[in-house]
Amino acid sequence: MTESRITRLLLRLGTAATLVFIYVPLAVVGLYAFNENVTQKWPIENYSTKWFSVAFQDEKVREALQLSLLAGLGATAIALVLGTLASMAVARYRFFGREVITFAVILPIALPGIVTGLALQATIVDVLGPLGFSFGLSTIIIGHATFCVVVVYNNVIARMRRTAGSLDEASADLGADSWQTFRYVMLPQMRTALLAGGLLAFALSFDEVVVTIFTSGAQQTLPIWIFATLSRPAELPIVNVVALFVIIVSVIPVWFAQKLAGGNEGDTAKTMAVAEP
Repeated sequence: MTESRITRLLLRLGTAATLVFIYVPLAVVGLYAFNENVTQKWPIENYSTKWFSVAFQDEKVREALQLSLLAGLGATAIALVLGTLASMAVARYRFFGREVITFAVILPIALPGIVTGLALQATIVDVLGPLGFSFGLSTIIIGHATFCVVVVYNNVIARMRRTAGSLDEASADLGADSWQTFRYVMLPQMRTALLAGGLLAFALSFDEVVVTIFTSGAQQTLPIWIFATLSRPAELPIVNVVALFVIIVSVIPVWFAQKLAGGNEGDTAKTMAVAEP
């Protein structure tokens, strides 16, 4: 399709406006991380990196970072297992209620976080509390896994729907059992989807706030530490440094996931072009 000169100009202006709308606030926070003064004033008068050393030497920041990493890794691990199993069942088998499973798996990410948080808190306190279950790392992981499963499920099921089921049938015809078919046929086809889904799940877990408030008890992840420390003006420079770190840690897995998904789509297109007569 050939666009007119005015159309191309409008599209470029619209794209630029969108990027400015999204990323200027993030850039402001990043610049404030280098502000030498305790008080925030725009434009920034003097720049310094002194607050980076102060932030990384803060014991509470290190503890919050460790908790966020452990929660992200745990939630991602659960999401990879459950999301993969659910996607395999829906993509490869036909049974009553199959579409309901897709709706049920995707629903948690569509619900307001405060509703999910309240439901999890009530379950932990009223149902699991009498059994000796208390708030901690495990409850944070469970809370984050409820919505992390969705991104893994969506990535894997999209890949499996683009992969011919005849490959699985051919593997079974050649004598392979279900585990061998999964290991040697299915897993190589969906490993990049798993990796992309895992990276996105970790990014979602790492910066989650609302659900964490209801499932963490007295512990603080890094985003919760930022939220709790905002009311202390003297701590604001450290908050800006930690916020910049969270931005970077969130961007990296999303970027890698996008590269993996984009590269696979390109490979698929090339393969289809070669296969066509």
